Formats: sequence, C-alpha cells, structure tokens
Amino acid sequence: MKAGDLGREYQDGEAIITQGEVGDRMYVVQSGKVEVVRTDGAAEVRLAELKQGDFFGEMALFDKDVRSSTVRAKGTARVLTIDKKMFLRKVHEDPSLAFRIMEKMSRRIRELNEQAGK
Repeated sequence: MKAGDLGREYQDGEAIITQGEVGDRMYVVQSGKVEVVRTDGAAEVRLAELKQGDFFGEMALFDKDVRSSTVRAKGTARVLTIDKKMFLRKVHEDPSLAFRIMEKMSRRIRELNEQAGK
C-alpha cells in the first residue's frame, strides 16, 4: 500500500467477505470491481457486480447476523472497511449518508422482490 492510500487491495478472486461468516462492518469499493455471489447448495449464483463508489456489507452495521453472500475481487480492487463506530461518526458529520444507505438498501430489496417474482 502506498503512503496516503486508504483501504486494502485485493487480488482477483480474493474473498473480501464470505457467506455464512458473522459480520460487523461494511465496505466501500474505492477502485476496481467486486462481484457478489451466493452459494445455494452446490450452485453459485452471481448477484451483482459493484464498482467504485458502491458499498456492501452494510447490514452488518445494523444486526449481528451472518453474511448472506460472498464478495470477492474481480481483478484488482481497493476496498475501504468501515466499522460501526466510524459509520456513526460519519453519519453525525453528514446525516444524509444514512439516508443514502437506506435508499440503496431499499433499492436492493425491490430488485430482489422483482427477481423473486419472475
């Protein structure tokens, strides 16, 4: 990591979070891409590809449940980790951050509902 760089760099295929593990932080893609996959039995289903500025794992800030999917680097990706304490501090500084995250979570739920209805 270069001086001044934030986050951690992940290499192609490297898991950032793993389905089934307990989470306590969220992540923001700073550069590159990551893919979100879910294992259902022996099958792996690709749910999404996220790019710079996208975030994932945010549900872990609100509950202590297990991760619902695996996220891994697609190529080289730099990802910033945000724990609950940092998140609350950032929301205090910019309350619209909480709204943007809730908006994104709502959009993801709608997309999942649409997929389930097909």
